[in-house]
Amino acid sequence: MTNQKENNSNGGTKAVLTALLSNILIAVSKFVAFIVTASASMLAESIHSFADSVNQILLLFGNKQSKRPADDLHPFGYGREQYFYAFVVSLILFSIGGCFAILEAIEKIQTPHEVSSSLLLPLIILFIALILETFSLSVAIKESKPYKGDKGYFEFIKTAKNPELMVCLLEDTAAVVGLVIAIICLFLAHFTHNPLFDAIGSGLIGVLLICVAIILATEIKSLLIGESADPEVIETINREFVGGKIKSVIHNKVVHLSHDGLLVTAKVEFLPNVKSEEISAQIDQAEIRIREALPQYKIAIYAESDVHNENKQLKA
Repeated sequence: MTNQKENNSNGGTKAVLTALLSNILIAVSKFVAFIVTASASMLAESIHSFADSVNQILLLFGNKQSKRPADDLHPFGYGREQYFYAFVVSLILFSIGGCFAILEAIEKIQTPHEVSSSLLLPLIILFIALILETFSLSVAIKESKPYKGDKGYFEFIKTAKNPELMVCLLEDTAAVVGLVIAIICLFLAHFTHNPLFDAIGSGLIGVLLICVAIILATEIKSLLIGESADPEVIETINREFVGGKIKSVIHNKVVHLSHDGLLVTAKVEFLPNVKSEEISAQIDQAEIRIREALPQYKIAIYAESDVHNENKQLKA
């Protein structure tokens, strides 16, 4: 488990790079298909893939920015820049992806344009895109498995701390579903000679992207404003605090500074008759135990001695 989590950043980056290369190829091919067919669904899908390409570039940039060392202005570092750029991604997905597709659908309903009779080229492009997107999704799923454990994917997305894996899973899933919608609607528009199906396809893709963007924005916002560590991580920290002359943890608050960075603030109770000069040494030893138990995290620890009091614990 340790080695898996230590590779968390690399896993997310691998998924993003795979998605970026796939989306660049897919975006160009979809746009060629749009030029051939004048299909609203194809245009919505091509804009979706171009937006996804920009999103992956933003994620890579955010990852690089988050690794800058701490300074006087940001004493805990820049780890949350990952979350900021992932939140920007959700806004792009909502506006450029979802809203554009819905507007395109409305325009096609108001002024319908018959889809080109040429079906072979766009179908070839769509199926190639589907293969590439499915491969990209499989990479994201593979990279997520070590951290997902027994959780379902929806629960994993709600609890994940790595925004790159979260974005790739959601974007790639939306891309695969969107391509299936585009293929079905293109078939229907072609064989019924009714461009309304094409407009419906664009609208459905837009609704799909907006739903994904809302889910993504909600989860990233939680991380951006400071989300608690997983219960098992907090339990490990509390367990490692106790030892030597530290009797118990009165209360402990652990929040993520980045996907692999933690801020720990704790009040601990010592055994009776512990000398004041021993307190600092005991806390230092506890910090060593905690970092050895959780080597996959960069941990800032602030702990102080206190006396156990139920009322105080409830207020803390």
